[in-house]
Amino acid sequence: MEYLKIGKFVSAFGLKGELILVHNFGKKTTLKGLQAIFVEDRKGSFLPWFVEGAKAQGNDEIVIKLEGINTREAAVPLAQKEVWLPEDVARQYIDKSAPINLLGYIVVDNNNPLGPILELIEQPHQLLCRLEIKGKEVLIPLHEESLRKVDHKKKEVAVVLPEGLLEVYLG
Repeated sequence: MEYLKIGKFVSAFGLKGELILVHNFGKKTTLKGLQAIFVEDRKGSFLPWFVEGAKAQGNDEIVIKLEGINTREAAVPLAQKEVWLPEDVARQYIDKSAPINLLGYIVVDNNNPLGPILELIEQPHQLLCRLEIKGKEVLIPLHEESLRKVDHKKKEVAVVLPEGLLEVYLG
């Protein structure tokens, strides 16, 4: 099963064990109908946490109550943890125009597939796509000059990379 990183717990909230989840869905949501979220315990290993309640707090935050977390002290260890959902579940909550929608898309440079987007890092004037090429982490910028086309049917992002960018990462 493929998981998408949907955001991160940023802090405990109140005294009853609630947490603030900052998410990348691109729209206000209460995660209506969601039964469980997943926290990465260690690389590639996800632990489910059952959702007792959630309320939207602005466009990109949710105050979430997890089963079995009933005090602020119990919530604190989860603060700063990344939150994941199975891909098919996550896509139900994502706004079609949100950058997170590109996760899993293949980056293609001049008809040369580089690999799937593993993470998106939003910056003021561009998006950075994190890929792994030949076992090495590569950051590909998406902005006016580099982005050519997004093909949602093929799940591809066509780019024109700056001269020498890949060599910086791959040597």
